[in-house]
Parts: sequence; structure tokens; C-alpha cells
Amino acid sequence: MSSPGTAPSMPAPMTGPLLAITSIALALGTFMQVLDSTIANVSIPTIAGNLGVSASQGTWVVTSFAVANGVSVPLTGWLMMRYGVVKTFVGSVALFTIASFLCGISWNLPSLIAFRVLQGAVSGPMIPGSQALLIMIFPASQRGTALAIWSMTTLVAPITGPILGGYISDNISWPWIFLINLPVGILCTLLCWRNMKSRETPTRVVPIDRTGFFLLLTWVGALQVLLDTGKDADWFNSPAIIVEAIIVVIGFIAWLIWELNEENPIVDLSLFKSRNFVIATAVSCIGFALFFGANLLSPLWLQTRMGYIATWAGLVAAPSGMVAVFLTPFAARLMNRVDARWTASVSLLAFAVSFFMRSRFTTDVDFIGLVIPSLVQGVAMSTFFVSMVTLTLNGVPGQLVPQASGLYNFARITAGGFAASVAATAWEQTATLHQSRLAETMSAGDPTFTAAIQKLQAAGLSATQAVGAITNQVTNQAFLLSTDDIFRIASVLMLLLVPCVWLTKKALGAGASHAAAD
Repeated sequence: MSSPGTAPSMPAPMTGPLLAITSIALALGTFMQVLDSTIANVSIPTIAGNLGVSASQGTWVVTSFAVANGVSVPLTGWLMMRYGVVKTFVGSVALFTIASFLCGISWNLPSLIAFRVLQGAVSGPMIPGSQALLIMIFPASQRGTALAIWSMTTLVAPITGPILGGYISDNISWPWIFLINLPVGILCTLLCWRNMKSRETPTRVVPIDRTGFFLLLTWVGALQVLLDTGKDADWFNSPAIIVEAIIVVIGFIAWLIWELNEENPIVDLSLFKSRNFVIATAVSCIGFALFFGANLLSPLWLQTRMGYIATWAGLVAAPSGMVAVFLTPFAARLMNRVDARWTASVSLLAFAVSFFMRSRFTTDVDFIGLVIPSLVQGVAMSTFFVSMVTLTLNGVPGQLVPQASGLYNFARITAGGFAASVAATAWEQTATLHQSRLAETMSAGDPTFTAAIQKLQAAGLSATQAVGAITNQVTNQAFLLSTDDIFRIASVLMLLLVPCVWLTKKALGAGASHAAAD
């Protein structure tokens, strides 16, 4: 163990085949973690159907992973200082692989959610660890290449996730969306440990804010459970929901008081003294929440109401990632010369246009009509993450950048998990409202309704079958109207975020290093 005042010489950078193999192994670790944050999105209807639960309950598979991942992020810095970056990263990958196996053998929804929580909790160090180790093994003159490898990996994974998840769900079996991690995780663990165990970073014993972390875990976990179960429990008519709400409020206040008075807080709230940090983090959280919710809602609607299989739902989502991969290198270079407020505004406007286009969908929209908004969203993705990280960290003192980055990512990832729950609940409740209104216009004595029944009976359906067919059409129309409503609201909120960006100070980008921090 190195003493705090020692500055040990680091091993020379890797070269040749060793550098190539280790880089690939590190990239696979990043790829696997990001892949698992998206691969389940298109598989939710399949998982829910096989486990005998509703599609809205199936979204817990996504939200549980996102929130657990977000809560684990503040621990990453302490783990790396205490045990070293190599051990922390390799241990995280190994535990993630084990958790993936447990997800694959889950026997019901509660077990799957529990293992997804575990998977998210142990994955916190994987992305920052892979980034730090890539920079470490490359020569200083080639660090741009290292960051490009890291950035492109985190962009390719969201493209692959929906397609791969859809194909596996349709043609194999949903547990394999998790079991495919096993060979990748084992290979990554073995190669990274073998090639980098002699390159461990200095370690030191640092205090950890156990009380702060416990309080954080308590109120965030209670809030997520409240959001996930509220609809089924009839919200505040349920004593359980009331208790959860009380835990959230008390837990949050206690956590806030503790962190403001703790010498070594798990989350450094003093960062909120920076105007740039507060505004940029808030804009990033809201923008990412809208983006995350949309990415969950689209495949859910396509599969449950539009007759799409999981594979085709994944293909609808994939073009946004392809566009982002193509544009990100250009956007990163542009941001070295252009104020990040401009690129952030462009990304928010592109998101708003994409959501507005989706708010005009009809039940007869074709595949091309679905893909075009996805292409526009890709433009937004290529600059959004870079811009927001740049604005968030602008003006933060160098020694506080790791804490600021950790707090930013905790807030953003957790906001995405909450948004998924809210989006799924709002979608079903709004659809129920639309269905009630549509039903009010129909009655047995309504000429249009009677004519439709007669037409279906003439086609060979019984009276009961005809009523059922019309009811199904009304339900589909209700969910379409609900989908359009949510995207319309998301579009307006994205537009409202644009002027907020200009409340921050001017900042120039830092290249591709944060291009895809999602």
C-alpha cells in the first residue's frame, strides 16, 4: 500500500498485441454494461408474458437496474481509492457476470428484479473504470484514440441492445438476453486481470460515509418502489404507499442534513453552490429522463398495440444509435471550438422535433414513418451527452471533478430510472381516460356503432365477436392517443429546457471523452 505522500512511478504504456487485446477486453466490459441498460427494453412484453405479469410490471426489470446502478455510482470513487482501479474494475465485471447468470435463471418476477438490482449495484465502477484503465495503458500521445474507443463502444451498445434483445426474445428465449453476458464477462475478467494486475493504482485507506450511503439507499429505494407499485396499489388510497412516501420524505431530509454536516460525505452537496453545475445537472436530468422514458415507451407500444415483434421494435430504435455513432466524432471536434450552450440547444431542439413527430403517429403508421423520428433523435444523441457534461463540469475545481462527475451521473441515471416508472404509469392511466371518453361516444343505439357491428357480422363474426373486435380497436386507439399525448408533453418540455441552458456560463467542449456517458 502506498503512503499518501508517495508518487510511485507508473508502468510504461502497453504496445503491440498486448495493447490491442487489453483494449478490446476493456471495451467489452463497457459494452456489456451499457448493453444491459437497453437490451431489456424491447423484451419487456415477452418477459412479462412468460412470467405472468402485466407489461407495466415488466418495466420494473428496467427501472430496478437503472436505479441500483445510479445509487452505486457515488461509491465508485471510494472503491477505486481503497482497492485500486484494476481490482475494482475486474471485481465489478466478475460480479456483474455472476449477477447476469442469476438473472438468466430467474424463476419469477420478484427473483428477476432482485437479481437486476444486484446487477445494477455491482456495475457502478465498470464504465468509469474502463475509461480510466484505457487512458492508463495508452501512450499519452494516443489517449485521444483510447477515449475514441471508449466513446464508440458506449454508443454502439445502445444500437445493438434493442436489435439483439428483440432477436433473442423472438427466436430463442428471453433468459439469454442475460446469459449471453457469461462468455463476454469471463473473457473480460480473465484478460484484464492477467494483463493489468501488475499495473494496480496506489491505494489508501479513506473513510466512507456509511450512514450517508444507507440513507441515500433508503429514500431512493423507497421512491422507486412507490413509483413502481403505486398504480397497482391505487396510490395514496393504499397504506403501504403512504408509508413509502413517509420513508421517502423523512429519508431525504435526514440524508440532506447528514451530508451537509458530514466531513467526508458520500455525495458532496457543496457542488450545488455552482450555478453552472446546478442548472446543467437539472437540464441533463430532465432531458435524459424524457429520452429514457421515450426509449422505454416506444417498443412497449409497438409490441403491445401495433403488432410488432420484438425484433422489429428493436430495428425501429436502432437508427438513432447509428446516426449518433456517425455524427459523434464530428460533434466532438466541433465542440472544441463552439460554445457548448449552442450544441446543447441543438440537441434539445432535435429531441423536441423527434418527440413532436412521434406525437403525430396514427394507427396506420408504417415502418419508415417510425424510423424517421428515430433518425432525428440520433442527431440529438450525438451532442447531448458531450454538451451537458461540459456545461456541468465547467468551473468545477480540478480536485472536485471526480466528485462532480459522480454526482452528475448519479442524478442523471437515477432520473432515468424514475422516468421509466412514471412513463409506464402515465401511459396506462392516460389510455384508460381516453378509452372512457371514446366509450362514452358509443352506445348500442348509436348508428355508427350499430353499422360497424352489422358489417362485422356480415363478414362472419358473431355479435359477441364483433363487439370484442370493436372494443379492441377502441383500446388500441386509446393507447395511441396516450402515446401521442406523452410525446407531445415531452416535446414541449424539451423546448422549455433550451432557454435554461443559456442561464449557464460559456463553455468549450472537451472532445469525445464524455460522448456517451449514458
